[in-house]
Amino acid sequence: MNEVTAAEMKQLEQRADAAGLSYRQMMENAGAAAARLALRAVPEAKSAAIFCGKGNNGGDGFVAARHLANAGLAVRIFLVEGEPVTTDAVYNCGLARDMGLPVLALDALNQPEQAEFLKGSDLVLDGVYGTGFHGALRPAGLATARWMNEAPGKVLALDLPSGLEADSGIAAEGAVQAELTVTFHAAKPCHRLAAAQCGRVEVADIGITAVLNP
Repeated sequence: MNEVTAAEMKQLEQRADAAGLSYRQMMENAGAAAARLALRAVPEAKSAAIFCGKGNNGGDGFVAARHLANAGLAVRIFLVEGEPVTTDAVYNCGLARDMGLPVLALDALNQPEQAEFLKGSDLVLDGVYGTGFHGALRPAGLATARWMNEAPGKVLALDLPSGLEADSGIAAEGAVQAELTVTFHAAKPCHRLAAAQCGRVEVADIGITAVLNP
């Protein structure tokens, strides 16, 4: 399996953007691919709880939420550390809201209705932290990882499980335990070094190869 470090992946994205494949389109391709693979993994899925962080990993989650909703699933999005802050994540959060998808604060899970939705969700998507994560999970991230790890549904991580360092494979205390990880363009070292944490790893094409090797 082809493997790139977090820094190498960042450079590939920069080159792809310069070649005409925008960061926004890469995010769209990533989230759409994750949704397709989620539906392939659980074809009978009727509902999905999607946890989104503030950065571009969360942006991938917003895109996946739209595509899952368009496939007929009941979808709810939980903002782990508040509103998104990166331009493309903000844009995609807006699209999800425009569709009428519920976008909820993490503490909504203290409400019985939201807790029951999570408990009954066939799919649980982890879009909290991406390849930039290092160190320990912050309180909201730790609480979110616990919610996901205790949820009965299939846990699918976007790019890598939250709490896992992309290059070293070191897992923070309480890191997400995924059953399926959909990574983008190429595997990262953590998928090999912490294979048990990642579950089955699927590499999704997000258009980089075609634009850099026309």
